Amino acid sequence: MNVFDKILVCTSLLCFAGNIRAQTAAGVPVFKIVTEDSSVRFAVKASVAIEGTFDKWEATLTYPSTDAEAGVLDVKIHADSVNTGSGMKDDKLKGKDFFNAKDDPYITFHSTKVVQTGPTAFDVQGNFTIRGVSKPETLTLTITGKGMGVGEIKGTMAFDRKEFGMNSGIPFIRIADRVEVSVDLKGKRVSGPPLVFKQ
Repeated sequence: MNVFDKILVCTSLLCFAGNIRAQTAAGVPVFKIVTEDSSVRFAVKASVAIEGTFDKWEATLTYPSTDAEAGVLDVKIHADSVNTGSGMKDDKLKGKDFFNAKDDPYITFHSTKVVQTGPTAFDVQGNFTIRGVSKPETLTLTITGKGMGVGEIKGTMAFDRKEFGMNSGIPFIRIADRVEVSVDLKGKRVSGPPLVFKQ
């Protein structure tokens, strides 16, 4: 085989591989989470209400196929963007006794398994990391807009703060151990076919 033939074969293989990638990308749903219309919130029962949101975070929802249970949800929260409406509470939560935002700047959730539990309900199992400590947790989700290409994902998750090393309190405030997290994500399908759900 001469040099020209080798170049021709290599070019053909590259084109073939490119076509496979294009077909694969076109055959799966691609979603975008619209963060400006979405929110991530938390609440802790306490003698003085402690609840708030995070002003800076990102989320992705990735599908390798049209199977609704095949999705992978990733949420990355900037711990120092906590906003309770109180500077004193925010500073305490950012500190080493709670989020330790200086040394562990991100709070993350990476899903490992999605199970459809109802027509519009899902249990999303995954690894939740805060303060550098990772533990398995489950996010319970409901969706709206099924099959429409635009919809809303609402979910809740609860965890024990002491299991993640947050053992301290706030002076003069009694704080429960259970922390409840809620997400309200607006999403849209920007390309690809619709998801296929269990009937």
